[in-house]
Amino acid sequence: MSFFSRLEARARQIDSLLCVGLDPHPELVGTAEADAVRDWCLRLIEATAPTAAAFKPNAAFFEALGSGGWQALKAVIEAARRHAPVVLDVKRGDIASTAQAYARSAFVELGADAVTMSPYLGRDSLEPFLEDPERGVFLLCKTSNPGSNDLQVLPLATGEPLYLRVARLACSWNVRDNLGLVVGATDTLALEQVRREAPQMWILAPGVGEQGGSLEASLNAGLRTDGLGLLVPVARQIARANDPGREARRVRDQMQAGRAGPPPAARFDDSRSRLARALVDVGCVRFGDFTLKSGLRSPFYIDLRLLASHPPVLRQAAAAYQTVLDGLAFDRLAAIPHAAMAIGAALALASDRPMIYPRLDVKDYGLRRGAEGEFREGETAVVIDDLATTGGSKFEAVERLRQAGLRVTDVVVLIDRQSGAAAALAKEGLRLHAVFTIDQLLELWKLSGAVSAGQAAAVRQFLASSG
Repeated sequence: MSFFSRLEARARQIDSLLCVGLDPHPELVGTAEADAVRDWCLRLIEATAPTAAAFKPNAAFFEALGSGGWQALKAVIEAARRHAPVVLDVKRGDIASTAQAYARSAFVELGADAVTMSPYLGRDSLEPFLEDPERGVFLLCKTSNPGSNDLQVLPLATGEPLYLRVARLACSWNVRDNLGLVVGATDTLALEQVRREAPQMWILAPGVGEQGGSLEASLNAGLRTDGLGLLVPVARQIARANDPGREARRVRDQMQAGRAGPPPAARFDDSRSRLARALVDVGCVRFGDFTLKSGLRSPFYIDLRLLASHPPVLRQAAAAYQTVLDGLAFDRLAAIPHAAMAIGAALALASDRPMIYPRLDVKDYGLRRGAEGEFREGETAVVIDDLATTGGSKFEAVERLRQAGLRVTDVVVLIDRQSGAAAALAKEGLRLHAVFTIDQLLELWKLSGAVSAGQAAAVRQFLASSG
C-alpha cells in the first residue's frame, strides 16, 4: 500500500487531518538532555494519538543533542508509528550516493514513513526517496516563512510563479502515489493555486497558529473535493497546553467543523472539470496502445480535430479558451490550420472577435498573401492552436503573420503536453498560455474517474521517458 493510501486510511479512520508536530524546543522541555527530550515526546504522542492523522518530528532539535539525540529520535519515531504515519521534517535535497545515504538514514535507520525535501536539485535528488511506494516525500513548494517570497514567487518566462512550476513537476513525478507538497497556511492564495494545479495530491500546510495562518481559510483553500488531501501540522499550540490531549481534540474538532460545510473543492467541479471529462468521453483523448508519427508507442493519444464533430464540447472548449484570452490584449484571433480552425471559428462567434489565419503555403498567384482574412498592418494577433508539444509547428505560422505586418507575442492552446514548447517559444519572444497542462488533465481525470491511477502513471512515465 502506498504511503498516501495509508495516510488517507488513517485520516478516514479517526476523521482527522491533524498532524501533531514534535518540536522539542529546550524552553518547552525545560532541558537539553536527550533522555528528557525523548520522554517529553513520548508523553505528547500518547496524549494526542487518538486524534493524530500523522506525527511530524523536527530532526533539528534531536540532531542538536548529538548521538543521544539521534537515539531519542529513533525511539520517538518508533513510538509514534505504532499509532500513525510519521513525517520526518528534515528538508533533505542532494544527489547520487549522498541522496541514497540520506534515504537510508531516514527510512531504514530511523524508520520514518516520509520526509520533507527541497525540490531545487531536481528529480534525481528525489528518486532514492521515492523508490519504495510505502515511503513518501513532501516536497517544499511554497513555504510558510516570510523569506519564501525571495525565491518561490519569482515569475518564470511563462509568467507563472516558480512555486506553481514546482507543483506541476511534482504532479508528473508522482508515479507511485508517494509524493506530496508543502504549502504554507500563511499564504492561502498560493495554497488555492497549488490545489488547482494538483487537485488530487496531499498537501502539508504548516503555519497555522503562531505563524499567523488561519485554519478555516487553509481548509477552504486546500481541501480536495472529498474533504481530504490536506494535512495540518500543529506543534507548540498543543505542546504548551496544560492538557495536550484536550487541545489536540479541540483543534481536531475545529477542523471537522471547517470540513462540515459544502465541499470547498466544488470549485474544481466546474466547467474545467466537465471539459476535461468531456474530452475523454467524446474520444478526443484515448488511452491504450498507440504508435505515434515518431514511431514511439504511447499509452494515450490526443486528437482535438474531433471537437468539430461535437458542438457542445466545442462550445465548452471555446469558453475555456476565452478565460485565457480575457487576460490578453489583441486585435485578431489567428487560428493555425487545420486543427485549430474550428476552435478559432467557435471563439470568433462566441466573443465577436475577428479571426484570420496564416496560410500553410503562399501561392505564387492572386494576392500572394501569407495570412487570410481582414486585418491592418501593426495590429496584434494572438495565435490559437489545439496542442503545444515542442512548439515547432507554431514558428512558421508566427513568421507568416509577422511578414504580413502583424505583431505576435502570445500563443494560446487547449493542452500543453509539457514537452518543451513553453521554453522554445520563449526564446522567440512568444508566451505560451494553455487552458490545461497534461499534468492538470491527469489529475482532473483521476478525480472524475475518467482514468485509473495506473493509466495516469503510465502516461507520466511515457512523458518522462520520451521527453
